[in-house]
Amino acid sequence: MTQPSAIDDILAEYAGLETQLADPSLHNDAGAARRVGKRFAELAPVMATYRKLETARGDLSAAQELAADDSAFAAEVPDLERQVEELEQALADLLAPRDPHDGDDVVLEVKSGEGGEESALFAADLARMYVRYAERHGWKVEILDATLSDLGGYKEATLSIKSRDAARDGVWSRFKFEGGVHRVQRVPVTESQGRIHTSAAGVLIYPEPDEVEEVQIDESDLRIDVYRSSGKGGQGVNTTDSAVRITHLPSGIVVTCQNERSQLQNKARAMQVLAARLQALAEEQADQEAAAGRANQIRTVDRSERIRTYNFPENRITDHRIGFKAHNLDAVLDGELDALLDALGKADREARMAAE
Repeated sequence: MTQPSAIDDILAEYAGLETQLADPSLHNDAGAARRVGKRFAELAPVMATYRKLETARGDLSAAQELAADDSAFAAEVPDLERQVEELEQALADLLAPRDPHDGDDVVLEVKSGEGGEESALFAADLARMYVRYAERHGWKVEILDATLSDLGGYKEATLSIKSRDAARDGVWSRFKFEGGVHRVQRVPVTESQGRIHTSAAGVLIYPEPDEVEEVQIDESDLRIDVYRSSGKGGQGVNTTDSAVRITHLPSGIVVTCQNERSQLQNKARAMQVLAARLQALAEEQADQEAAAGRANQIRTVDRSERIRTYNFPENRITDHRIGFKAHNLDAVLDGELDALLDALGKADREARMAAE
């Protein structure tokens, strides 16, 4: 089922990476060592599955030979055949074309849209959902910037989500499907007559480059403003102008960060976010297919552009792209997203394999 040339290429690359990692001189360059280590970790599941498959094939061959002389061994053959078939399929899935950003960390933005205060509260629910999912997977989350509504919702929020290792399936591989307009149907806290309202919030996702240097940014293209960080309820408010807003003049991209303690730290973090957004923009311009995919994340934060609906009265979540439905909305909002993300990932892999 698998292509011999594909696995041969992987075996050769993995051996080469092992050699590089064993060379002490590699670790003199932290960036190079990180890239090699990340790729080595990405290939580890492929190698583990391949080795299991080779062992299973050897066991099957031995059982078939023994069964020819002794019928007592014949009972083992069907189970081993199934095991080989399952491992061949697993290896084929691992060797299928994959998004080059799958191992990357992400910058995630949530923005309120139609629906006023209710939309801001829903945006906060979405941000909390992603934070809880990340925590379940041991990922690191930073809230880089947030603008609160009067009732404590998010008019907008920017999160950085990082995995703690260079595993094959990184944050982007799971969250890349979340970009788009999310619609909610529920009775708002501001509704006095118990009527169900519909509102929307938008999510944008960007792969975050390992290093800012991967994206060249001309300082003369930037306008940098500093201001006083805001806090909630009068608490946690900085008394110095430590918050930073960076405007990239050629593209019009604006990034703010007020999470760090100092102006220099906030500027450095904002530059990382800007680099991520410029990287995504450059890829869109270079690749029309990628442009179409990311343009579909949000054209307008309007209910008609929805990718998913969260129906509170029926405790139902529906992803309109793949027809996924489940009646565990409360669990999903608490971070139990795996079933939904698995279904989206499967559809994505099938589409990639069909395109080959």
